[in-house]
Amino acid sequence: MDNQRLLIWGLFGFLAWITYQTWVQDYAPAPAAQPTQAVEQTALTGPADGDDLPELSAPSDGALDAPAPMNDTAAPEMAAAASNAPFIRVKTDVLDVEISLQGGTLQSAFLTGYPVAKDRPDTLIQLLSTEPSNFGAVQTGLRIAGEGEEPNHRAIFTSSKDTYELGGAQTLVVPLQWKSADGVSVEKRFLFTQGGYAIVIEQEVTNGGEGLWRGAHYAQTQRIFKEQERSMFDVDSYSFAGPIIYNGEKSEKLKHDDLIEDGAYKFKSQNGWLGSIQHHFLSALIPEAGTDQSYSVSARDDRSTASMIGLAQTIAPGSSKTFTTTAFVGPKLQAQLEEINETLKLTVDYGWLTIISQPLFWLLSLVFGFVGNWGVAIILVTLLIKLAFYKLTESSGRSMAKMRNLQPRMKALQDRYKDDKPALSTAMMELYKREKVNPAAGCLPILIQMPFFLAFYWVLLESVEMRQAPFALWITDLSTKDPYFILPLIMGAAMFMQQKLNPAPADPVQAKVMQIMPIMFTAFFAFFPSGLVLYWVTNTLLSIAQQWKINTVVEREAKTKKH
Repeated sequence: MDNQRLLIWGLFGFLAWITYQTWVQDYAPAPAAQPTQAVEQTALTGPADGDDLPELSAPSDGALDAPAPMNDTAAPEMAAAASNAPFIRVKTDVLDVEISLQGGTLQSAFLTGYPVAKDRPDTLIQLLSTEPSNFGAVQTGLRIAGEGEEPNHRAIFTSSKDTYELGGAQTLVVPLQWKSADGVSVEKRFLFTQGGYAIVIEQEVTNGGEGLWRGAHYAQTQRIFKEQERSMFDVDSYSFAGPIIYNGEKSEKLKHDDLIEDGAYKFKSQNGWLGSIQHHFLSALIPEAGTDQSYSVSARDDRSTASMIGLAQTIAPGSSKTFTTTAFVGPKLQAQLEEINETLKLTVDYGWLTIISQPLFWLLSLVFGFVGNWGVAIILVTLLIKLAFYKLTESSGRSMAKMRNLQPRMKALQDRYKDDKPALSTAMMELYKREKVNPAAGCLPILIQMPFFLAFYWVLLESVEMRQAPFALWITDLSTKDPYFILPLIMGAAMFMQQKLNPAPADPVQAKVMQIMPIMFTAFFAFFPSGLVLYWVTNTLLSIAQQWKINTVVEREAKTKKH
């Protein structure tokens, strides 16, 4: 196998892979909606069909139907009503949140530590909003089986204060109250923590009436769908934005168009969750572990609703029960996600290279903990990878060095058998065998590097920990392109130097292609995240140092052998 030819095919293969990934995100079919068993409904309560409330049924076994889909005419009215309702403001060290007194809906959430862009520090990422162009909300409530008032996300709650601040405390509890005319009261509590993006929502139902109270708790997210054009100048545009679910076995991203065409996606699970993702950020709802939940994700026009509802529970007079749901509204920080639910880290989409990307991110995080700079961590991890494969790449490097020393003799054979290709091939194989050279061994370093290169690509693209992370000098954001294209130029020069250390292709056409490869790679890498280019530059420089040392040793051995 010819090493240079493999390098060319490797480049084209990578371009094909990028094209395929883009095609998958744009056109690949979504999984079919899961069928649900029909259950006889009894004692349905609440507004008529067509509203945005999850649907509760109370069959003999106590199970619940999946939530009803959002109605496209009711939702805008609800959004308008919620935006006009009184709200309370909650500020922590990482969140600036508005909670509407209509239903205790999380209607606005700014991430105080995450500006939209490095050069716009005062414009913060907003994941939830009442604005029609950026609408997003997290709604929770209770449905009841029977007649009576219902503390759903349309009910009006009260609060003793209109602002809450965490300050220097470790936790903050924000309570809201609701009470019906028949003596049933609900306290909805929002629990915030220092440095945390998880919001624990507790709904404590106290039955102060004379009869049994029977109902179930639910939670749902509503989001506006915004189509984004793909651009090689904007890495955000290649990241999926929309609903994501975990059905207890695997996670799946659901495309808006497929939900419109195929209808609601429904499933039941004791270990599921649902959410809405965009590049680096997540809004998710996670029920109590081990509880039966019915899930549904649906879409109408430009909006999607992802909801879950638990089994009906009965509360006797004089008794109380607390229903708990965790909402996560923030960046996809993997350490925090794993604390809530280990499977939540699946929202960080590394694709089919997760098996390499996850350990790679773990190693990067470990090194970062010592050096405090993601760019330095990338350099050190690249060095560790190089050391791990040193012996393997050394043997292939020796074969390449020997091939380089055989270039004059190979050229002589080509001149001698220029009109006899079979004889040339036979003579070349005899030369390789006599000199104990494996021409295919030079392919190995490339085959080893490509999976790590692709894994690094996804780690840098998807890991919010490296978003807007500075390195040094002009590199102020490792997740975006080098603003002055200096690193890509250094990379191109390093590749040119590396070529000079390797045996030149025998084929003149291949030789010309190899000459322009550094230029092609420089242009191609110019718009890649600078952290990825930093990895490739470091890897190339280490490869140059290793190959130069090997070439020196092999030449010394060849001279000793002659004498």
